[in-house]
Amino acid sequence: MAAPEQTPGAYALIRRIVSENARRYVRAYAVAIVCLVLVALTTAFSAWILRDVVNEIFYHRRSDLIPVISLSVLAAFVIRGIASYTQSVLLARIGNDIVARYQKRIFEKLMGLGVSFFTASRSGELAARINENIAAIRDVLNLTVTSLARDFLSLIGLIGVMVIQDWFLSLMSLLIAPPLILSVVYISRRIRSVVRDTVLLNARVIGTMQEVAQGITVVKAFTMEDQLSRRISGVIEEAFERSNKLARISQRMTPLTEALAGMAIAGVVAYGGYRAVAFDEPPGSVMAFIAALLLAYDPARRLARLQVNLERAMVNARMIYELLDMEVQQDDAPGAGPLAVTQGRIVFDRVDFAYQEGVPVLRELSFSAEAGRTTAIVGASGAGKSTVIALLQRFYDPVGGAVLIDDQDIRGVAKASLRANIAYVSQQPYLFEGTIRDNIRYGRADATDAEIEEAARLANAESFILEQPGGYDTPVGENGVTLSGGQRQRLSIARAIVRNAPILLLDEATSALDNDSEKLVQDALEKVMQGRTTIVIAHRLSTVVDADKIIVMEAGRVVEEGNHASLIARPDGVYARFYALQGDRAPDLLSSQNRGRAAETPAQE
Repeated sequence: MAAPEQTPGAYALIRRIVSENARRYVRAYAVAIVCLVLVALTTAFSAWILRDVVNEIFYHRRSDLIPVISLSVLAAFVIRGIASYTQSVLLARIGNDIVARYQKRIFEKLMGLGVSFFTASRSGELAARINENIAAIRDVLNLTVTSLARDFLSLIGLIGVMVIQDWFLSLMSLLIAPPLILSVVYISRRIRSVVRDTVLLNARVIGTMQEVAQGITVVKAFTMEDQLSRRISGVIEEAFERSNKLARISQRMTPLTEALAGMAIAGVVAYGGYRAVAFDEPPGSVMAFIAALLLAYDPARRLARLQVNLERAMVNARMIYELLDMEVQQDDAPGAGPLAVTQGRIVFDRVDFAYQEGVPVLRELSFSAEAGRTTAIVGASGAGKSTVIALLQRFYDPVGGAVLIDDQDIRGVAKASLRANIAYVSQQPYLFEGTIRDNIRYGRADATDAEIEEAARLANAESFILEQPGGYDTPVGENGVTLSGGQRQRLSIARAIVRNAPILLLDEATSALDNDSEKLVQDALEKVMQGRTTIVIAHRLSTVVDADKIIVMEAGRVVEEGNHASLIARPDGVYARFYALQGDRAPDLLSSQNRGRAAETPAQE
């Protein structure tokens, strides 16, 4: 996710965050602000009343004021405790709700982005960045509210107490403000690029760890432990150094504020002590002034660091808005209506396509898949077979030509309607977190339990499902880790069956099955394919000999077309050569035909 050329300024970003959230939380924030004001007032009161404690009780020894002053101090601390608790709980609830809302917005945005976005992004790194950055929206709001309503008001109130006690000492103390402001401006400028780099590096670390966890069997099988350890150690070291740099820059405020505060307090103590000794003045005013100055240190320090903390939060918030503001590719055309499938005839009309500019995958590809019939597409790896499936589902749009269903250009219909009319089984079955029943029901949300179980029977999955501890309600684990490859494939076939769509796409749907299971699933698929327009991608020609039409592709073009009998009758044809190499049950040798030819993209099969 690249940064936009122009990023919004701090004020514009805060204004956007406030405009998106203020109305929803206005009452809660109002109560929280009242509580923060009470905290500020009671803090200032604690410093102000110290003069009367020292002068009236300890210096003038007025016993009649002891109950009044003591109860006032107690009331101030009780009020501050209740107000602090209330505002903390309210701000936490608001913050948690903001995080939840933005997580939903991000997920909806991700669901609207095209496949090309995900192929260009590492999933683990993307998840880590979102998780790390999304809390920044909450932090920006909470920092702004607490700084203005608590710290700023506390500082103003305490400065007021200081001025009332001694205006000259107040003026001396405020001389530390100019160097503090200049330091904040300098550090804020330095911190912007460092924060972004740190977030990206930390996301890489988490993303790499996630990828290793998902591919741990490959890691173990190829003894990649040392190699991956060296690789991730380098990334961790880089993130470590960047985090240290961020800490050094952001913490430069600490020694500066401590030194300036020490200078101010030392000056006040020296001057106040001199007046008390030289002129025998009551110490109450000086003590109240010193108390106010000490109490003012914390809100002043937080306000001095506000710009630095906001800068860190806003860098993260900007990265979230970069994603939220990303333009949706392949959006529905204006006024796009539902796809009206009357027969289910599919036509590729002189389709050109390239994943990368200048690297063509399909070149004026033209063929038709007749309604209610089975069309098989065969060819060597890299011929563009799986690209045909991707274009038909509108994961990508062709750069030339058109894909038609019942004479309707699929770019002019709603994507949701298009995909609702298609059932898809990929060569790499993917299962989601949940039970077996949940994963089959993803094919159609309103499917009944009876329909799910019937689909499982048709896909030859019921036997192993009933052997599971919980039957259909057995959790499948992450990506179906508790099931074999063939079992996962049969569940994905059941998911396609329960969808009950007029168009069926099978991309090596039986590739993970043993011979016995393949025969049973093929029998089931033959029943399911009756009356449906079916496109089958296959390497193993024995699985497509009964197809109504076979399309032979080579280098993104159709080179032969016909049924098995007509194609095998051409002794010098591409299909006949492939079939001769494989035999009826020979191993798949199609990939060897393309050895030495660079793969154009992983999705081009």
